[in-house]
Amino acid sequence: MIDLEKLPDYAAKVAHENAKYLKKLRGRKPKQLDTIMGELHNEAFQKIDCLSCANCCKTTGPLFIPSDIKRISKRLKMRQTDFETTYLRVDEDGDKVLQQLPCPFLEADNYCGIYEDRPKACREFPHTNRPKFHQITQITAKNVAVCPAVFTMVERLKAALPQ
Repeated sequence: MIDLEKLPDYAAKVAHENAKYLKKLRGRKPKQLDTIMGELHNEAFQKIDCLSCANCCKTTGPLFIPSDIKRISKRLKMRQTDFETTYLRVDEDGDKVLQQLPCPFLEADNYCGIYEDRPKACREFPHTNRPKFHQITQITAKNVAVCPAVFTMVERLKAALPQ
């Protein structure tokens, strides 16, 4: 397992190389890439336990779409406007995001207090097993510094599909 304290340093060392490599993947056949990424995703998460890490919840926040806000507000028995005022802000891109990090729903044991109703972005994170992976290589490049599983997957991908 990658040391979380050293992950940002490891990621910084390969950031330029990864960005260049992942950008070139956009020209690959999507099905081939999706198959390989699906395999790498499954392998990585057989070895890495998100509950022992939770770095994504500690260092980054998801985008909240209207259906997320509605669902979570209902769970918390809050009006949607109160939920937004309490927990969210609008970022520079006009997206609704958390006001603060770590995520206020992250519990001391790294469990999510709203897991069953968590935002779509959290459900799909780190997005490495989704169809059309070639469309999200930029976000994957950023997630290398956040998620040890993504770091591992990208390193393995570079070995499996050299450019």
